[in-house]
Amino acid sequence: MAGRWVRHGSWQQVILLSGRSSLRLPGAGKGEGSRHCSGRASLQKTEADPGVTEEEIVVPRKKTWDKLAVLQTLASTVNRDPTAAHYMFQDDPYLLPRHSFESRLFSLSKESGKNAARYIVNEFPRFFEKDIAEPHIPCLMPENLAPQIEEVSEAALKERVQLRRVKASVDMFDQLLQAGTPLSLETSNRLLDLLCFYGDREPTRENQFEQKEELEESEEEAPDQRKRRGRSWKTSDFTGPKWRENNNAERIFNLMPERNAHSYCTMIRGMVKHGAGVRAHDMYTVLLNDRHTADVYTFNALILAVPEVKENYTERWELVEDLLKHMVQQKVQPNLLTFNAVLKTLRKCGGMGKSLSLKVLKEMKALNIEPSLATFEHLLSIFYKSGSMEIIYEVMDEIEGKTFVAQDPDDANFFASAMRKCHSLKDVELAYRLHKVLETGDNWKLIGDAQQQSLYCAKFFTLVCMMEQLDVIMKWYKELVPSLFYPNAQVMWDLLQALDTANHLKMVPEFWNEIKQFGLNNRPELLEEVLALMAREIHSQEIQMSFANCAADIKSIFETRERNQVPFEWTATALGNIAILFSRVGRIQEAWNMLELFKRTNRVPSDKVMNEVLTCTKQSNTPHQAVELVKLAAAFSLPTTAELARRVIEEFELSEEQKKTLEDADPQSSDSSDSDSD
Repeated sequence: MAGRWVRHGSWQQVILLSGRSSLRLPGAGKGEGSRHCSGRASLQKTEADPGVTEEEIVVPRKKTWDKLAVLQTLASTVNRDPTAAHYMFQDDPYLLPRHSFESRLFSLSKESGKNAARYIVNEFPRFFEKDIAEPHIPCLMPENLAPQIEEVSEAALKERVQLRRVKASVDMFDQLLQAGTPLSLETSNRLLDLLCFYGDREPTRENQFEQKEELEESEEEAPDQRKRRGRSWKTSDFTGPKWRENNNAERIFNLMPERNAHSYCTMIRGMVKHGAGVRAHDMYTVLLNDRHTADVYTFNALILAVPEVKENYTERWELVEDLLKHMVQQKVQPNLLTFNAVLKTLRKCGGMGKSLSLKVLKEMKALNIEPSLATFEHLLSIFYKSGSMEIIYEVMDEIEGKTFVAQDPDDANFFASAMRKCHSLKDVELAYRLHKVLETGDNWKLIGDAQQQSLYCAKFFTLVCMMEQLDVIMKWYKELVPSLFYPNAQVMWDLLQALDTANHLKMVPEFWNEIKQFGLNNRPELLEEVLALMAREIHSQEIQMSFANCAADIKSIFETRERNQVPFEWTATALGNIAILFSRVGRIQEAWNMLELFKRTNRVPSDKVMNEVLTCTKQSNTPHQAVELVKLAAAFSLPTTAELARRVIEEFELSEEQKKTLEDADPQSSDSSDSDSD
């Protein structure tokens, strides 16, 4: 996580107990201050209240504490610093991220460095034999990954399986097979477990080139796993390497002289994990024909693979029902993951999933199975697809005040998904309730990875910007940024709109600095919005000076782009707003340079821009620039050319030559002057 919600734990009970039991230590004296310690202490009846019964306090001689108890107690006394980055970046001040891209880059770089160090330690353990840590830290020492048993034997195969050497294990199996050495069923099943878990591939990759080769090879050997009949790819298609037909797992499975239920279940779960759902269901049919029974985890995998097997919604549910009936027949007790798998399948069953999901919940209640966050996330998805919005309020009533633990991999999807629903409903009070659930106990651990946390915070803060006052918005901004997430362009846009709504445009320069710090100054739509807000109204001179400085920064961004970056294209709006901001603080030369940019970029200035520049010219009392401004307006064929010429004649002391120039620039002005003389 980019940040951490700290649970304020309480250990007052320990303090009360220590204050209530006055135990005396032996050998400390016999006065009032001396204490003695015994295994049992009793409170005697008092003379003031003889009716009080005797109460015994049993003090244990030994208390076994959790290894992290002291650290957890210390952590409960410290609050999260909302102005600091994640603790993973605090080791090196030069690697403190300024925006989301750097946060991802630095975190990946640090993890890559750890992996590189681990690789060196494991590949060259002879250089790291000296153990200077006290006490011994096993995880910092080299792992013994080299096989110690060289002869061809079942023990050597077990060792290679234990070391997760996929290719070496398969080679040893083939050597044992050629030598005619029989293998026990347990060893064969352990080899199948290894092959099915990693998809008949090594668990580590030495370089990206090998990964690319294996991916291309899997696509060539498993064309049936590609997109079929216009359907979108399944989630399982992206979780790892694909299941290749006639791979080592299938070959070894077919060569096994004896197979039990564990053998079939391992093959089924491996096929589902690596995207071969149809083959998994075929393998389940073989399991039934051989009169074996599957375990609950195999049924869960088969239920998850149903959308890959059946196209029709009704057929999908019928297949799920058949699998559930098989569980009853085989006396397999379903667990939480079973019902979550059913609900996940119902998400892909269209409108019929709404009514069926309620039946699933009733069945869970009948079996006393408590739902997890993944259960509620599946429910929200099912009901929202059918247009039912009220389900989220019932879910919130159910989970408020509760603490959850991770029981399903999809638990981490709940908070981001629920906050997305709150944002679509524009219900900020509901968002506050959800955030309170997140801060309850250790629920913050279930917010998911950095991307999901960023999505959650972005949706939450955007909703706050739309629905709350500016003081509340600023409170949440300081609470969330940058410790929990780095705002994107849309978030900063919403924040600028909130400043506009609250009529606090004087804070725009402050947030312009934030935009630069977060690396969002490369978004032209955001730059134009900042310029538009600053140029809309006239403020005090101090504020206008800060606006002009921001405009100068934005102008430099448009003009100085990196060599490998596409330069921004000037728009008439951006040019005009910068010219207006320069004019209002008397920076006439810079404003005039912006007018020159209009000519070079073939853009036409607005009437407001010309009038603002003329006003600035009057303040600087430069008649020749005023005349040039009228000539420029005539060159652009602006309809306000006559009005500008009239203002110049009335507000400036002009020479006869300048007046003649104005008459030549705008014939209408000369006509009006002739009529006045008549």
